[in-house]
Amino acid sequence: MTAKTFNTSLDVRWRDLDAFNHVNNGTYLSYLEEARIRWFARVGEPWVTEEFAPVIASSTLNYREPVNYPAMLDIELSSEKIGTTSVVVGHRIKGADGRLHCDGNVAIVWIDLKTGRPRPLPEGVRRAAELLAG
Repeated sequence: MTAKTFNTSLDVRWRDLDAFNHVNNGTYLSYLEEARIRWFARVGEPWVTEEFAPVIASSTLNYREPVNYPAMLDIELSSEKIGTTSVVVGHRIKGADGRLHCDGNVAIVWIDLKTGRPRPLPEGVRRAAELLAG
């Protein structure tokens, strides 16, 4: 990615494997969720409260190469687009050897939990996203 990135590492767990002995495609979404939560935790301001929360509006995952066990993965996140109520987060999942296993993005919308309608991004999230923008 040409943008600045947030990086975090995750170990592949035995339970992540499918019948073909590589990481199940759906598990990639869990890895990306964990990486986003770690990023949001560094925001330093609330990103989810009793009043608002993020929801995934869309996700794109391009599977490039299977991940076998055991493995340590490096997950990179960047901001591709920052809107009024949403942010598109780009992602790359790489192996310890630098090989690309998956890339793509997710669109995250912040909603008002009472109405279920979009609401402006929390200011801390907006600032954090701007730091990761290209």
